[in-house]
Amino acid sequence: MARAAVIGEAVRTAGFALAGAVVLPAENPEEASAAWDSLPADVAVLVLTPRAAAWLGEAPQSRRDVLLEVMPP
Repeated sequence: MARAAVIGEAVRTAGFALAGAVVLPAENPEEASAAWDSLPADVAVLVLTPRAAAWLGEAPQSRRDVLLEVMPP
């Protein structure tokens, strides 16, 4: 079954775990890149914080099988 994942600052992403999302905290560009690299293959929905989206640049666009959403600031 497909899952949802969230990448970004812990203070903005922790609550998503309550809904069953895979939470991959990232407090800087290196952690965001590592979180992206460790994204499980069965993720179908990815939510990014604005900072994580900036840190990852165009990388999330490479996964056409994932619905991408960026949180509002």
